[in-house]
Amino acid sequence: MKLHEYQARDILAKYGIPVTGGGVASTPAEARAIAEQIGGRVVVKAQVFVGGRGKAGGVKLADTPEQAEQVASQILGMDIKGLTVEKVLVADAITYEREIYLGVVMDRASKRIVLMASAEGGVEIEEVAKTNPDAIVKVAAHPTLGLQPFQARELAFGIGLTDGKQARQFAAIATALYKAYMDTDASLAEINPLVVLPGGALQALDSKIVLDDSALFRHTDLEAMRDSSDEPEAERQAREAGITFIKLDGDIGCMVNGAGLAMATMDVVKLYGGEPANFLDIGGGAGKDKVKAALQIILADPNVKAVMFNIFGGITRVDEVAKGIIAALDEVKTDVPMVARLVGTNEEAGRKLLAESVLIPAESLADAAQKAVAAARAR
Repeated sequence: MKLHEYQARDILAKYGIPVTGGGVASTPAEARAIAEQIGGRVVVKAQVFVGGRGKAGGVKLADTPEQAEQVASQILGMDIKGLTVEKVLVADAITYEREIYLGVVMDRASKRIVLMASAEGGVEIEEVAKTNPDAIVKVAAHPTLGLQPFQARELAFGIGLTDGKQARQFAAIATALYKAYMDTDASLAEINPLVVLPGGALQALDSKIVLDDSALFRHTDLEAMRDSSDEPEAERQAREAGITFIKLDGDIGCMVNGAGLAMATMDVVKLYGGEPANFLDIGGGAGKDKVKAALQIILADPNVKAVMFNIFGGITRVDEVAKGIIAALDEVKTDVPMVARLVGTNEEAGRKLLAESVLIPAESLADAAQKAVAAARAR
């Protein structure tokens, strides 16, 4: 789950990281009021989940509250890469000497939380990695001890912050960013740019935090910050229905209970020459309402030419799952062929129900995959 810049800024401020003042506005009048409170020059920044806001005209300076109101009226409602600007951040316009990048991310290769810093801030870190990878300094936090003070100082020295006071401030900011990352169960936390002010002090100008969806049950306050404006409609519907869904590029819709079984199902579909249209884990207790929601999500994809059910009934009885699927099909009208493989408790009763329905029954996963691939090719 992505957070807007102003939301990330407010979180980092709680950890003692020096951030810009100001506030968020949804109308030009609100932007003017915030600019009046700040006094002096301000920057008005579109709050959308895309990069390149400045080039698109989504970041503008204003010398007076009247100008802030004017530029806010220009930015609000603007379309930036398909997203409509509904809010703007009005903040102090800072004069600075240098731009630095600082970020925290999970490095799956090393299985460590890694902090990255670069003297080339203000640009996408991916671009720096391509053009000048040596400019990025990395340290890996200890799995149990966390980020150590010497590692934070090592980052500072590595990007050329040799002044003792400046290096200590950078180390404090890096440590605070790491703590914020860990406390919020984030998958990414970054400050870009972290700027060097004329007096040598450091200040965060732009902040970004991406949260791990799987940990949001621990953070109801953060979940309440969700803005689904950039979330695909199918994924939004799946999340609201308690279904794990990821759209893929194939033509065989997959409905499975269990993440591991869903991965295996997609592998077997590909083994027999098919391409899965999605990853979908319906979870336990595949009742009618949940099956109906999952079917609607799958069938909303115009590329889907066949649907494959692969349900393992452990605690959930297979005959109850079959009843749920059949009941859902009575409400979701479609001519897309559907193959069902159900195994587990009361599977014989479940298969008997399927045999009397429009679903194509399958004895095994391999059988189901082959039938689904053949059905998709026949359309």
